[in-house]
Amino acid sequence: MPTNILMPALSPTMEKGNLAKWLKKEGDVVKSGDVIAEIETDKATMEVEAVDEGVLAKILVAEGAQDVPVNQPIAIILGEGEDAGSAAKADAPKAPSPATIVAPAARESSISPTPASLTAPDPANGRIFSSPLARRLAKDADIDIAAITGTGPRGRVVERDVQAAIAAGGARPAPVVTPAPPQAQAPAPSGQAPQGMPDAMIRKLFDEGSFEEIPHDSMRKTIARRLVEAKSTIPHFYLSIDCELDALLTLREQINASAPKDREGNVAFKVSVNDFVIKALALALRDVPDANVTWTEGAMLKHRHADVGVAVSIPGGLITPIIRKAETKTLSTISGEMKDYAARAKARKLRPEEYQGGSSAVSNLGMFGIRNFSAVINPPHATILAVGAGEKRVIVKNGAPAVADMMSVTLSTDHRAVDGALGAALLAAFRRYIEQPMGMLV
Repeated sequence: MPTNILMPALSPTMEKGNLAKWLKKEGDVVKSGDVIAEIETDKATMEVEAVDEGVLAKILVAEGAQDVPVNQPIAIILGEGEDAGSAAKADAPKAPSPATIVAPAARESSISPTPASLTAPDPANGRIFSSPLARRLAKDADIDIAAITGTGPRGRVVERDVQAAIAAGGARPAPVVTPAPPQAQAPAPSGQAPQGMPDAMIRKLFDEGSFEEIPHDSMRKTIARRLVEAKSTIPHFYLSIDCELDALLTLREQINASAPKDREGNVAFKVSVNDFVIKALALALRDVPDANVTWTEGAMLKHRHADVGVAVSIPGGLITPIIRKAETKTLSTISGEMKDYAARAKARKLRPEEYQGGSSAVSNLGMFGIRNFSAVINPPHATILAVGAGEKRVIVKNGAPAVADMMSVTLSTDHRAVDGALGAALLAAFRRYIEQPMGMLV
């Protein structure tokens, strides 16, 4: 029977997407693993793969369509022996069939598990749905992929299923997914709209023709929703500290001066102050492991590595790519990763696993001359470090006035996970690495 291709959920928070481009046209033969379309999310443009094989019989959502809801049919694939009449009957299904498109295999770890109500394929018919990455991992680990229960769309075996099977020493049983009970929505205070002042009322406060109306794009809507969620649900509190930069600036100059060059004279790397900040925060999280956590209602997640997000400004908003295991990486490696992330972030080419997750983050506005500020925590993080500009200040050294390069930083913490004393210990460890930067090289 015809198979509906649905708008995929390319990240756990995705609700709608824009169909940027079709890479296949009606009548084309589609094989499992073929990239058939490009989908724009709130953060990036990503390719998507077909799972089923057949002929792309009908495109239901045109190229360039905006705000297509997740799980809405966007095209129809016909199997062997089916005709176009079958596609016409399946054009407007009463109930969507299971999704047959997912994000590329390398991105599967960021996608939420499919509800248990979606029926997995029967291995007895000889057909096992699995991603290319999952098949390769299973082959490398000498595991029969047919014995692995998939948690992807239509019971598809994805990367996380193979990794779990490897960790368990073989295949694992099907997970039981219990739907969360519906939560009652708190009523809005009397006389107040649930989402604040209505648009029409706001417009009436300004003279007609005195403003330009610019519709929100999907990124700005997502940023607004997440910031409201963060400030409404996370009890923020703030700790500030000043760090002396003189030793760090001297070391940075020495490192950059000794960087190897190619035949054209181009240096292999150029370390920035922000690279030192990322490394110092990662090492501080390693030294104060109780602060390297994520709050959940059922338990505290204590992370084994310091995955540090770094806020990057891009047209229309910002994104926070993650330096994974930053405490284990050299300054030159961190510098190279950040340059790559920043370039691809501006082109909206980051993959979900490159900007989702993490245990803390850095937001640096020093390059804009901002002396100090307080940043909003980005869930699931429990902390974020706001970094101000380095500047010369008069301080007291050995009982006498002296001039030093100083930098102010403010740590925002989730008070449920990191209290005052713990936050102070984290900041003290951070300042120690900044002021004694040779400790970051050993």
